[in-house]
Amino acid sequence: MNISKYEQRVLHALAQGGRIVHRRDPARGKIVEVDCFTREGWRLSDCRMGVFQRLKRRQLIASQGGAPYRITRHGLAAVRAQLDQR
Repeated sequence: MNISKYEQRVLHALAQGGRIVHRRDPARGKIVEVDCFTREGWRLSDCRMGVFQRLKRRQLIASQGGAPYRITRHGLAAVRAQLDQR
């Protein structure tokens, strides 16, 4: 599966325990804004609405019961291994 550099960065952050917090428009009920946070609480600037929609469409991320979006088993299989540069 072809995954862009930005999608790969977001998936890697999610695989390490991060989450994607979403905000919905109260009138329409659609997601209007997303923020990706690492497990340390840092905000990842690569996670934009387009990247979020592609990951969701490919079922690499999922949310249960209105909780923040997390990586799925399918997403874990798709992410490439990277060194943690801390």
